[in-house]
Amino acid sequence: MHRAWPQKGTNSVTTIDDIKALLGRTLQLGDKAAKLDAATGLFGNIPEFDSMAVVTVVAALEERFGIVIDDDEISADVFETVGSLSRFVEAKLGR
Repeated sequence: MHRAWPQKGTNSVTTIDDIKALLGRTLQLGDKAAKLDAATGLFGNIPEFDSMAVVTVVAALEERFGIVIDDDEISADVFETVGSLSRFVEAKLGR
């Protein structure tokens, strides 16, 4: 099933909900995506989330949110949990 993204800049979903949906689609998590929350660990917790997936997720984040993520901004802290990734994106968006 193909879910359309809300328009950029709309408030129909929160950033974290958007990130959960993005992770679900990008990593092809299926029903597991519904169980993601802010405390869900990424590396080591989601088998599909490996070093190669980071590149795919970064590209998807840049496209979805209209942001640019520099290589030096990619760190274990940013990708520790769904919540830390959401906070990073919100900071990039100036929220």
